[in-house]
Amino acid sequence: MIPFRIQGFRVRGLRPVPWLGTFPELNVRTYVRGPRGPGVWFFSLDAGSRAAVRAARRFYRLPYFYARMNVRAAETIEYESHRGSLGFEARYEPAGDLHVARPSSLEHFLVERYRLYAWGRGRLWCAEIEHEPWALQPATAEISLNTMAAPLLELGGEPLLHFARRQDALVWPLRAA
Repeated sequence: MIPFRIQGFRVRGLRPVPWLGTFPELNVRTYVRGPRGPGVWFFSLDAGSRAAVRAARRFYRLPYFYARMNVRAAETIEYESHRGSLGFEARYEPAGDLHVARPSSLEHFLVERYRLYAWGRGRLWCAEIEHEPWALQPATAEISLNTMAAPLLELGGEPLLHFARRQDALVWPLRAA
């Protein structure tokens, strides 16, 4: 479960449109090894922008959904996402020093992913992703609602929490995997 806010989203070569390129997003994802190497597989991606949902579904064949979302960012971030009976509500904040994940660590396995996989039109697709190593901080959170994984996954145990203030990324077009 990864809650965040996209800011300055744009199509390569164009300037960002302020009211169109900034919106909250919530990913429910897992980690896979596909034919082109390790990557991310999305169970769902919720966004607070109908335009982003339409574009991502069309051009990336990803399971994007429009959701009612609200993010209040200060020292503590308050995050809400609701789509039908599914929802996520949390308050979280950084709780330690910045660091970059060590290559053999679980943190590195979770965040240093450089491709995504998607299924569409009867075949597997992938897109390469470029970004600098994540600048992470330990985090604390109060999660008051989390039904986003239902009915696909059963969540249990204590969550593993990290915080990143910002991460710029470039996602290349899809190609057959």
